[in-house]
Amino acid sequence: MDLSKLKKRPAFPFETIAVAISFSPRCPLILSEAKRISDILGATLLLLHIGEKNIEKEQELDDMMAKVGLDSNESRVIWMEGEPVDTILKLCKLNIVDLLIIGALEKENLLKFYIGSIARNISRKAKCSVLLLTNPSASEFKFKKFVVNGVENPKTVHTINASIYLAKKLNVKDITIVNEVNVPGMAMAMAEDSTAPEAKEIRKNLTEESEGQIQEIIKNADIGDIKLTSKIIKGKPGFAISKYAKDKKTDLLIINSPDTHLRILDRIFTHDIEFILADLPSNLLIVHSRI
Repeated sequence: MDLSKLKKRPAFPFETIAVAISFSPRCPLILSEAKRISDILGATLLLLHIGEKNIEKEQELDDMMAKVGLDSNESRVIWMEGEPVDTILKLCKLNIVDLLIIGALEKENLLKFYIGSIARNISRKAKCSVLLLTNPSASEFKFKKFVVNGVENPKTVHTINASIYLAKKLNVKDITIVNEVNVPGMAMAMAEDSTAPEAKEIRKNLTEESEGQIQEIIKNADIGDIKLTSKIIKGKPGFAISKYAKDKKTDLLIINSPDTHLRILDRIFTHDIEFILADLPSNLLIVHSRI
């Protein structure tokens, strides 16, 4: 496999999709969602199972695939034993996967939060985009609303453009780009001796600067007939957009991939993405722009 194809590979289109499968009760639902998405995007679908391969499991998987309408001649199944996270990520790299689909719990207990589940660890380490499905369904899904992060970061333009690409494919007409303004950070930007009018002006300038950055991205995007709006919200990054997505009952929250791998101390002193991963407000797409 020519791994040089990974370098500077665009965030989209999603041409090769992998789905991590197990033999849990939710697996047929996840498999069904993965099939629908790959069909709509015209992508190749790979099924990854990390664990022992035996006749019983092969038969169970064949039955599961038949049930959701997956042709075993068109979708490749890869079996491999090993540590789940590292093995899945290795297979994604070797197969030039653009999007990895995995199931996720909406909220984990405290122990799992600090140790990290397979889904969370993959989300932090993957070199491809990751779709976490919180409530997979056997019936046809109908996405209506996307919420996308608009944080100031070189990755954001790729994340927004990836969300527009996906919205067009899934016939989504409503995208809200949300930029979080950290209130404590805003306060630090103001001198202690600032007058009330001066403080008000600083807040206004910071907000307008954030809005201007988003509008610049929107102006250069090919949005077609999508209703694309922007919103500035105040609050701690990660927590604020997660709450907003939950309050608005969004179908898919789309964010940038983490800039760096998070260590245990980073997780105790919570980073932006940890707020979202600890209590998923909706299905979550983490866009890896490979920049």
